[in-house]
Amino acid sequence: METLEFTVGETARLDKLLSENTELSRSAAVRLIEQGLVLCDGKTCGKNDRPKNGALITVSLPEPKACDILPENISLEIVYEDDDLLVVNKPKGMVVHPAAGHYSGTLVNALMFHCGERLSGINGEIRPGIVHRIDKDTSGLLMVAKNDFAHIGLSEQIKAHSFKRRYQTVVCGSIKENGTVNAPIGRHKTDRKRMCVTAENSREAVTYYSVIRNYAGYTHLDVELETGRTHQIRVHMAYIGHPVAGDEVYGNGKPKSLCGQCLHAKMIGFVHPRTGEYMEFDSELPEYFTRFLKSIDK
Repeated sequence: METLEFTVGETARLDKLLSENTELSRSAAVRLIEQGLVLCDGKTCGKNDRPKNGALITVSLPEPKACDILPENISLEIVYEDDDLLVVNKPKGMVVHPAAGHYSGTLVNALMFHCGERLSGINGEIRPGIVHRIDKDTSGLLMVAKNDFAHIGLSEQIKAHSFKRRYQTVVCGSIKENGTVNAPIGRHKTDRKRMCVTAENSREAVTYYSVIRNYAGYTHLDVELETGRTHQIRVHMAYIGHPVAGDEVYGNGKPKSLCGQCLHAKMIGFVHPRTGEYMEFDSELPEYFTRFLKSIDK
Protein backbone atom coordinates (compact mmCIF):
# COMPACT_ATOMS: atom_id res chain seq x y z
CA MET A 1 0.00 0.00 0.00
CA GLU A 2 1.44 3.37 -1.06
CA THR A 3 1.69 6.12 1.57
CA LEU A 4 1.63 9.89 1.05
CA GLU A 5 2.68 12.45 3.65
CA PHE A 6 2.56 16.22 3.86
CA THR A 7 2.70 18.90 6.52
CA VAL A 8 -0.17 21.34 6.91
CA GLY A 9 0.89 24.84 5.92
CA GLU A 10 -2.44 26.62 6.23
CA THR A 11 -5.45 25.45 8.25
CA ALA A 12 -8.43 24.20 6.26
CA ARG A 13 -10.93 21.32 6.22
CA LEU A 14 -9.15 17.99 5.95
CA ASP A 15 -10.82 16.98 2.66
CA LYS A 16 -9.83 20.32 1.14
CA LEU A 17 -6.25 19.92 2.35
CA LEU A 18 -6.04 16.50 0.73
CA SER A 19 -7.31 17.71 -2.64
CA GLU A 20 -4.88 20.65 -2.60
CA ASN A 21 -1.79 18.73 -1.49
CA THR A 22 -2.24 15.49 -3.44
CA GLU A 23 -3.67 14.45 -6.79
CA LEU A 24 -6.84 13.20 -5.06
CA SER A 25 -10.21 14.72 -5.94
CA ARG A 26 -12.34 16.01 -3.04
CA SER A 27 -14.69 13.03 -3.31
CA ALA A 28 -11.81 10.54 -3.36
CA ALA A 29 -10.32 12.26 -0.30
CA VAL A 30 -13.61 11.94 1.57
CA ARG A 31 -13.80 8.21 0.79
CA LEU A 32 -10.29 7.62 2.16
CA ILE A 33 -11.06 9.64 5.30
CA GLU A 34 -14.26 7.65 5.89
CA GLN A 35 -12.28 4.40 5.49
CA GLY A 36 -9.86 5.51 8.22
CA LEU A 37 -6.95 5.71 5.79
CA VAL A 38 -6.06 9.31 6.63
CA LEU A 39 -4.20 10.13 9.85
CA CYS A 40 -3.46 13.49 11.45
CA ASP A 41 -0.39 13.22 13.68
CA GLY A 42 -1.02 9.48 13.84
CA LYS A 43 -4.72 9.68 14.73
CA THR A 44 -7.80 9.11 12.57
CA CYS A 45 -9.91 12.16 11.85
CA GLY A 46 -13.04 13.35 10.07
CA LYS A 47 -13.47 15.26 6.81
CA ASN A 48 -14.67 18.37 8.66
CA ASP A 49 -11.67 18.44 11.00
CA ARG A 50 -9.28 21.37 10.54
CA PRO A 51 -5.72 20.21 11.34
CA LYS A 52 -3.44 22.86 12.78
CA ASN A 53 -0.44 24.31 10.99
CA GLY A 54 2.49 21.92 11.22
CA ALA A 55 0.33 18.80 11.61
CA LEU A 56 1.59 15.73 9.73
CA ILE A 57 -1.04 14.20 7.44
CA THR A 58 -0.49 10.58 6.39
CA VAL A 59 -2.59 9.05 3.60
CA SER A 60 -2.61 5.31 2.90
CA LEU A 61 -3.60 4.61 -0.70
CA PRO A 62 -5.19 1.19 -1.34
CA GLU A 63 -3.89 -0.82 -4.26
CA PRO A 64 -5.68 0.26 -7.46
CA LYS A 65 -8.30 -2.14 -8.70
CA ALA A 66 -7.41 -3.86 -11.92
CA CYS A 67 -9.57 -2.68 -14.78
CA ASP A 68 -10.09 -4.35 -18.12
CA ILE A 69 -8.16 -2.50 -20.78
CA LEU A 70 -9.46 -3.83 -24.07
CA PRO A 71 -7.72 -3.89 -27.46
CA GLU A 72 -9.34 -1.48 -29.91
CA ASN A 73 -8.94 -1.35 -33.67
CA ILE A 74 -7.74 2.25 -33.81
CA SER A 75 -5.60 3.43 -36.71
CA LEU A 76 -1.95 4.07 -35.80
CA GLU A 77 0.73 5.88 -37.76
CA ILE A 78 3.71 3.58 -37.18
CA VAL A 79 6.98 5.17 -38.25
CA TYR A 80 9.18 2.17 -37.40
CA GLU A 81 8.72 -1.32 -35.99
CA ASP A 82 10.82 -4.40 -35.24
CA ASP A 83 10.68 -7.28 -32.72
CA ASP A 84 11.78 -5.06 -29.82
CA LEU A 85 10.14 -1.69 -30.27
CA LEU A 86 8.07 0.59 -32.42
CA VAL A 87 7.90 4.34 -32.98
CA VAL A 88 4.43 5.86 -33.28
CA ASN A 89 3.37 9.32 -34.45
CA LYS A 90 0.60 10.14 -31.97
CA PRO A 91 -2.16 12.49 -33.14
CA LYS A 92 -3.25 15.50 -31.13
CA GLY A 93 -6.19 14.66 -28.83
CA MET A 94 -5.24 11.02 -28.17
CA VAL A 95 -4.55 10.05 -24.55
CA VAL A 96 -1.45 7.85 -24.20
CA HIS A 97 -2.59 5.45 -21.49
CA PRO A 98 -5.87 4.74 -19.67
CA ALA A 99 -6.73 6.86 -16.64
CA ALA A 100 -9.86 8.06 -14.89
CA GLY A 101 -12.32 9.14 -17.59
CA HIS A 102 -10.21 7.69 -20.40
CA TYR A 103 -10.41 3.90 -20.41
CA SER A 104 -10.92 3.59 -24.15
CA GLY A 105 -9.67 5.28 -27.28
CA THR A 106 -6.13 5.57 -25.89
CA LEU A 107 -2.83 4.78 -27.53
CA VAL A 108 -2.53 1.73 -25.26
CA ASN A 109 -5.90 0.38 -26.48
CA ALA A 110 -4.64 0.73 -30.05
CA LEU A 111 -1.25 -0.84 -29.25
CA MET A 112 -2.90 -3.83 -27.60
CA PHE A 113 -4.85 -4.49 -30.79
CA HIS A 114 -1.79 -4.05 -33.00
CA CYS A 115 0.77 -5.90 -30.85
CA GLY A 116 -1.34 -8.37 -28.88
CA GLU A 117 0.66 -9.57 -25.88
CA ARG A 118 3.96 -8.35 -27.37
CA LEU A 119 4.33 -5.31 -25.11
CA SER A 120 6.62 -4.78 -22.12
CA GLY A 121 5.04 -5.26 -18.70
CA ILE A 122 7.30 -3.09 -16.56
CA ASN A 123 4.77 -0.28 -16.20
CA GLY A 124 1.92 -2.65 -15.33
CA GLU A 125 -1.43 -3.44 -16.90
CA ILE A 126 -2.45 0.17 -17.44
CA ARG A 127 0.69 1.23 -19.33
CA PRO A 128 2.02 -1.77 -21.26
CA GLY A 129 4.88 -0.83 -23.56
CA ILE A 130 4.89 2.84 -22.53
CA VAL A 131 8.45 4.03 -21.94
CA HIS A 132 7.72 7.77 -22.03
CA ARG A 133 4.63 9.83 -22.72
CA ILE A 134 3.42 13.10 -24.19
CA ASP A 135 0.29 15.03 -23.24
CA LYS A 136 -3.09 14.38 -24.81
CA ASP A 137 -3.00 17.63 -26.79
CA THR A 138 0.66 17.29 -27.80
CA SER A 139 1.21 15.48 -31.08
CA GLY A 140 4.26 13.60 -32.26
CA LEU A 141 6.70 10.73 -31.88
CA LEU A 142 6.64 8.17 -29.09
CA MET A 143 8.76 5.10 -28.46
CA VAL A 144 7.01 1.86 -27.40
CA ALA A 145 8.79 -1.21 -25.99
CA LYS A 146 7.62 -4.69 -26.99
CA ASN A 147 9.51 -6.48 -24.23
CA ASP A 148 11.14 -5.78 -20.88
CA PHE A 149 14.67 -5.99 -22.31
CA ALA A 150 13.95 -3.12 -24.70
CA HIS A 151 12.04 -1.19 -22.03
CA ILE A 152 14.96 -1.30 -19.58
CA GLY A 153 17.49 -0.30 -22.25
CA LEU A 154 15.41 2.64 -23.45
CA SER A 155 14.58 3.80 -19.90
CA GLU A 156 18.27 3.84 -19.00
CA GLN A 157 18.94 6.19 -21.93
CA ILE A 158 16.19 8.53 -20.73
CA LYS A 159 17.67 8.57 -17.21
CA ALA A 160 21.15 9.24 -18.61
CA HIS A 161 19.80 12.10 -20.77
CA SER A 162 21.21 10.43 -23.89
CA PHE A 163 17.76 9.96 -25.45
CA LYS A 164 17.25 12.88 -27.87
CA ARG A 165 13.95 14.75 -28.05
CA ARG A 166 13.28 17.77 -30.23
CA TYR A 167 9.95 19.56 -30.39
CA GLN A 168 8.53 22.42 -32.37
CA THR A 169 6.13 24.85 -30.78
CA VAL A 170 4.59 28.26 -31.25
CA VAL A 171 4.74 30.49 -28.18
CA CYS A 172 3.14 33.80 -27.33
CA GLY A 173 5.17 36.97 -27.70
CA SER A 174 8.39 37.78 -29.49
CA ILE A 175 11.65 35.93 -28.75
CA LYS A 176 14.63 37.35 -30.60
CA GLU A 177 17.48 35.11 -29.44
CA ASN A 178 18.10 31.45 -28.71
CA GLY A 179 18.26 30.52 -25.06
CA THR A 180 18.21 27.98 -22.23
CA VAL A 181 15.82 27.58 -19.33
CA ASN A 182 17.46 25.83 -16.37
CA ALA A 183 14.85 25.85 -13.63
CA PRO A 184 13.67 22.97 -11.37
CA ILE A 185 10.11 21.71 -11.78
CA GLY A 186 7.83 20.26 -9.12
CA ARG A 187 4.17 19.81 -8.27
CA HIS A 188 2.21 23.02 -7.63
CA LYS A 189 1.45 23.53 -3.92
CA THR A 190 -2.26 24.24 -4.22
CA ASP A 191 -3.22 22.86 -7.64
CA ARG A 192 -1.86 19.31 -7.71
CA LYS A 193 -2.74 18.83 -11.37
CA ARG A 194 -0.31 21.58 -12.36
CA MET A 195 3.48 21.69 -12.35
CA CYS A 196 5.55 24.79 -11.63
CA VAL A 197 9.08 26.10 -11.29
CA THR A 198 9.93 25.67 -7.61
CA ALA A 199 12.86 24.86 -5.35
CA GLU A 200 10.67 22.67 -3.12
CA ASN A 201 10.30 18.93 -3.83
CA SER A 202 11.45 19.53 -7.40
CA ARG A 203 13.74 17.94 -9.96
CA GLU A 204 16.30 19.48 -12.29
CA ALA A 205 14.82 20.56 -15.62
CA VAL A 206 16.73 21.98 -18.60
CA THR A 207 15.19 23.17 -21.88
CA TYR A 208 17.03 24.58 -24.90
CA TYR A 209 15.16 26.66 -27.47
CA SER A 210 16.09 28.28 -30.78
CA VAL A 211 14.09 30.70 -32.89
CA ILE A 212 12.78 29.45 -36.23
CA ARG A 213 10.73 32.53 -37.12
CA ASN A 214 8.98 35.50 -35.55
CA TYR A 215 5.35 36.32 -36.31
CA ALA A 216 3.11 39.14 -35.10
CA GLY A 217 2.54 38.28 -31.46
CA TYR A 218 4.08 34.78 -31.69
CA THR A 219 7.39 32.95 -32.14
CA HIS A 220 7.95 29.59 -33.82
CA LEU A 221 10.59 27.66 -31.85
CA ASP A 222 12.65 24.50 -32.07
CA VAL A 223 12.99 23.04 -28.55
CA GLU A 224 15.33 20.35 -27.25
CA LEU A 225 14.93 18.64 -23.88
CA GLU A 226 17.87 17.63 -21.73
CA THR A 227 15.49 16.34 -19.06
CA GLY A 228 11.94 15.07 -19.42
CA ARG A 229 9.77 16.42 -16.63
CA THR A 230 5.98 16.48 -16.73
CA HIS A 231 4.76 19.46 -18.82
CA GLN A 232 8.38 20.67 -19.01
CA ILE A 233 8.19 22.78 -22.18
CA ARG A 234 4.82 24.24 -21.24
CA VAL A 235 6.00 25.15 -17.72
CA HIS A 236 9.36 26.55 -18.79
CA MET A 237 7.99 28.68 -21.59
CA ALA A 238 5.30 30.11 -19.33
CA TYR A 239 7.98 30.74 -16.68
CA ILE A 240 9.94 33.02 -19.05
CA GLY A 241 6.78 34.85 -20.07
CA HIS A 242 6.16 33.08 -23.39
CA PRO A 243 3.50 30.39 -22.82
CA VAL A 244 2.80 27.88 -25.56
CA ALA A 245 0.03 29.13 -27.85
CA GLY A 246 -3.28 27.48 -27.03
CA ASP A 247 -2.15 26.22 -23.61
CA GLU A 248 -5.22 26.62 -21.41
CA VAL A 249 -3.42 25.47 -18.24
CA TYR A 250 -0.25 27.57 -18.29
CA GLY A 251 -1.17 30.15 -20.92
CA ASN A 252 -3.47 33.09 -21.50
CA GLY A 253 -6.37 31.30 -23.14
CA LYS A 254 -6.46 29.90 -26.64
CA PRO A 255 -6.64 31.40 -30.13
CA LYS A 256 -9.83 30.52 -32.01
CA SER A 257 -7.88 28.49 -34.54
CA LEU A 258 -6.34 26.18 -31.89
CA CYS A 259 -7.75 23.43 -29.70
CA GLY A 260 -5.11 22.68 -27.09
CA GLN A 261 -1.45 23.67 -27.15
CA CYS A 262 0.57 24.09 -30.34
CA LEU A 263 3.30 21.60 -29.48
CA HIS A 264 4.68 18.75 -31.59
CA ALA A 265 7.26 16.08 -30.66
CA LYS A 266 9.07 16.23 -34.00
CA MET A 267 12.23 14.14 -33.54
CA ILE A 268 13.49 11.35 -31.31
CA GLY A 269 16.90 9.69 -31.35
CA PHE A 270 18.16 6.72 -29.34
CA VAL A 271 20.47 3.72 -29.40
CA HIS A 272 18.64 0.50 -30.21
CA PRO A 273 18.89 -1.57 -26.99
CA ARG A 274 19.59 -4.83 -28.85
CA THR A 275 21.67 -3.84 -31.88
CA GLY A 276 23.52 -0.84 -30.41
CA GLU A 277 22.70 1.13 -33.56
CA TYR A 278 21.84 4.82 -33.19
CA MET A 279 18.41 5.50 -34.68
CA GLU A 280 16.75 8.84 -35.36
CA PHE A 281 13.24 9.58 -36.57
CA ASP A 282 11.63 12.81 -37.71
CA SER A 283 8.00 13.66 -38.42
CA GLU A 284 6.26 16.30 -40.50
CA LEU A 285 4.45 19.11 -38.74
CA PRO A 286 0.77 18.12 -38.48
CA GLU A 287 -2.02 19.97 -40.22
CA TYR A 288 -3.29 21.80 -37.12
CA PHE A 289 0.22 23.22 -36.60
CA THR A 290 0.80 24.38 -40.18
CA ARG A 291 -2.74 25.79 -40.34
CA PHE A 292 -2.04 27.89 -37.23
CA LEU A 293 1.24 29.15 -38.71
CA LYS A 294 -0.65 30.28 -41.81
CA SER A 295 -3.26 32.06 -39.66
CA ILE A 296 -0.60 34.18 -37.93
CA ASP A 297 1.46 34.87 -41.08
CA LYS A 298 0.18 38.37 -41.73
